[in-house]
Amino acid sequence: MNLGIENRVALVMGASRGIGRGIAAALAREGARVAIVSRSPENLDEAAAEIGEGATPFVADAGDLDRLAALPGEVEEKLGTIEILVLNSGGPPFGGALDHELDEWEAAYRSLVLAPRVLAGAVIPGMRERGWGRIVNVGSSSTREPIPGLNLSNAHRMAAVGFLKTLAGEVAADGITVNTVATGRFATERLADAGGSLAGAEEAARREVPAARLGRPEEYGDLVAFLASDRAAFLTGTVIPLDGGLLRSAF
Repeated sequence: MNLGIENRVALVMGASRGIGRGIAAALAREGARVAIVSRSPENLDEAAAEIGEGATPFVADAGDLDRLAALPGEVEEKLGTIEILVLNSGGPPFGGALDHELDEWEAAYRSLVLAPRVLAGAVIPGMRERGWGRIVNVGSSSTREPIPGLNLSNAHRMAAVGFLKTLAGEVAADGITVNTVATGRFATERLADAGGSLAGAEEAARREVPAARLGRPEEYGDLVAFLASDRAAFLTGTVIPLDGGLLRSAF
């Protein structure tokens, strides 16, 4: 299937490892010119080498809003107008509803809600001018069913979805789509941290996930590549579960 994204410019946050790297690799395979972003220069170099041609590294932290405001301009100077934006950030600390101090709440709000606002605000004008754009948010299944022990993620990812759903309605007529993926359990370092080890997380998935396994970052990349494509032009304002059937709710 020709996705129609060859030579389009994509900015992928959190792209040095895990799901972000899987997304960046999928877009690059489809011929996109991908700005891969991470706060870790050494991990970025490794990711760029693995992804190969089409990947250009940029250093930025999702919690540094001033840096994020400048980032799209730097990407456009090197690669051209950003047409695909993938919002992805490492998850906030684990804990229950009353386990975190207010400064931790504020830090999570910056990275999960304000960072998407800053980046979307920077790229929307160029997308509108071209009459084409794709924004994909790497969210969580916690926006459907809050996950025990992940209070900061539960609270702030819901806020991000509210913002992005509102945005989707405002830019749809400009040829811009905005969608969120409700992420289930994927074989990443963060899940390993949550489960004690990746082997422990895989064993739990065999018992608890209907697909009886963890998701793979490359599978995530395939879905995002489709959402970023010409073929997905009528799909916007959605929250799409990618979880091997883990969510119990029907809607």
